[in-house]
Order: sequence, then structure tokens, then C-alpha cells
Amino acid sequence: MKKVCIVGASGKLGKYMVQHCLSKGYEVVGVCREKSVHKLEAYKDKMTIIPGQTNDPEIIKKAVKNCDGVLTVLAPWGMQNYSSGTAGAVMEFAKKDARLIFSCGWHVTRDGKDVYSWQLKAVVKIIGGLVRLLRVVDLNDQVRACDNIFKSDTKWTVVRGSDLEEGESQGVPVWSQHVGDPILESNITRRTDFALFMVEALTNDELIHKAPAIVSCACESAKTHK
Repeated sequence: MKKVCIVGASGKLGKYMVQHCLSKGYEVVGVCREKSVHKLEAYKDKMTIIPGQTNDPEIIKKAVKNCDGVLTVLAPWGMQNYSSGTAGAVMEFAKKDARLIFSCGWHVTRDGKDVYSWQLKAVVKIIGGLVRLLRVVDLNDQVRACDNIFKSDTKWTVVRGSDLEEGESQGVPVWSQHVGDPILESNITRRTDFALFMVEALTNDELIHKAPAIVSCACESAKTHK
């Protein structure tokens, strides 16, 4: 792995991925909306920044050129199929053998075998419905994006994150195939470690065509059920 593109580099998760990639010595290309370029000021001399909408095929085509891996934050902004447009562009223009790592929440399921708590289902239904009504966020489009990824023959991994918190790294999170598995019960991960798992997945072939649900390696359920 030599050159990595980070789609959504200016967000909280994206900036952590930038840090982790740079620490590994990767050449980094970051894509973010033009109004957010200033958030990457600290890294402007260490990476290539391409401003633009992440669902713009021409922007993605330029950004992923010759990249060995692409880390994509599937941001469900607005009502214009932002997540699915971003995922589609990444899969279309990335190198054939590139590792493609996507981030989303636990609410996405690959095989329908995930078991969700009533709290999580309530949050997705109530909050998700409210923000969609306000035309701010469309979680359904994030689901559509992942469904398209699951059908793809690219070297994809979809990393499904638990609730997130800030703080010092606790190490690479543990994972399981299905939400509801005992090891995931604590439902908490440091945001920097979510990013770390994404970056580590670039070189972990065991995660190809997997949708790991992750949780902090230091949380109670991970210690109990590891």
C-alpha cells in the first residue's frame, strides 16, 4: 500500500484517517467539500487536497487515480443520493485491484441477521425520519449505497461503527459479523480507533467482502467475550 485516497477527509473521522495514513508513510490524497478545505490546514503540506462534492464522478475520478486503496466516509447528506453517488463513483473509477473501505453505522445490514436493540431501532426510526423530513440527512440512501457495494465484485469492506466517543486511542477495535453478538454489547468505540480500523483494513485481506461491526477492544463486552 503506497498511495491512499480519503473521501470525506475533512470530517472528524476523515481527519483521523489522514493522521493514521500519514503515520504509516502513505501518500495521501484527500477529497472534501470546498467549504471544508480549511479544516485540513494542518496537513496541506503533507497531502494532496482535492476540493469538490464527493459524489461528483469527475472529482472522484481525479482523486482515486493510481491509488492502491480508497477510504470512503459514506456521508448521507441531503436528498440527492449523496452516499450512493459517492460509493458508485469510487467503485467505478478506482483501480481494479484497489482495496475499497467504506464506513457506515450499525443500522446497515448485509444479510438481515443483525439483531438490534429497541433503543437503536427507535433512534433510526425517529431521528432518521425527522432529519429526512427536514431534508438534511437520508439514512436510507446510506443503506442503498451499501447494498450496491455488497453486490460489487470490487475488493470492498464495509466497516460498521458503534456509538463513538473522543479520546486517546485504545487500539484496533474488535469486530463481529452481526450486531447483537455479545462481544459488541458495550456499543462504544473511540473515533480515532474507528479510523484506525479503516486504515488497518486496507492491508487485511481477511476483511475483503466482509461487513465487520466494530467495538472498542477496551470496552467491557470485548474483555468479557473476546
